Amino acid sequence: MKLLFADGDFFEGPRWHDGAWWVSDIFGATVWRIAPDGKAEVTAKVEQWPSGLGWLPDGDLLIVSIKDRTLLRRGRDGRLSVHADLAPFSPYWLNDMIVDAHGRAYVGNLGADLPNGGEPGLTTLCRIDPDGSGRIVADDLLFPNGMAITRDGGTLIVGESLGNRMTAFTIGADGSLSDRRIWAQFGPTPPPADWSMDLLHHMDLSPDGCAIDREDCIWAADASNGRVCHIAEGGDILAEVRPPDDYQVFACALGGPDGRDLLICTAPSVDPAVNIGQRRGRLFVTRVEAPAA
Repeated sequence: MKLLFADGDFFEGPRWHDGAWWVSDIFGATVWRIAPDGKAEVTAKVEQWPSGLGWLPDGDLLIVSIKDRTLLRRGRDGRLSVHADLAPFSPYWLNDMIVDAHGRAYVGNLGADLPNGGEPGLTTLCRIDPDGSGRIVADDLLFPNGMAITRDGGTLIVGESLGNRMTAFTIGADGSLSDRRIWAQFGPTPPPADWSMDLLHHMDLSPDGCAIDREDCIWAADASNGRVCHIAEGGDILAEVRPPDDYQVFACALGGPDGRDLLICTAPSVDPAVNIGQRRGRLFVTRVEAPAA
């Protein structure tokens, strides 16, 4: 494992695209493009905190803007515009996102009114189409977080960070989701009376940002236990990777020239007060056997 980059507050939403890593520094309010040799440049500033990233078929970058619940579009000239307003579909701050080959963006939210001290509950997943129109495509999710799409494009897998599970849906030709099922269950789903953000520190496996490989197994950051786990459908953990220095892990991505580099996003805590302005976020890279899907 090697240190790739160490000049951020809290990294999330990593992706490999066009020969480089792209990653959001949420608390640093920036999106970075980082070459494999560690050379980095800021590609966007998002004052309302960036998170999930993905690309439209025409090459424009979509960026989740967490606090104002919008989806931004970065043109190839570097200018930002609002691609969609997600407030009608997402009752809380936004979170991660995945964009499919057709340019349809699936976006989750925290499921809790964090600014006002609210505790988590079941919430929605929405889909934003390439024209910017949106709709709710799933509900009753417990902190929907990192997502992956199988290599055939037919299944969306959503990590439920407070549910001890990952949930799968069949993707219809129109982008609709159906046939909901458990893809992996890691431990009992907590009863509603126990739901709190503190659960993030006490789950058997709390799936956060994730990446799918060519064998349709998933590398998922485990926000509860400071590791990245390689998971098969059904919940078997095939391997785990831990970063140095006892850092917590919040996201990962597969990429590199041959698709076998695993990028790991780490920080000392998820708490903004601990991270903002401290530049303690770290990106590590290690090698894995199965390449990206």
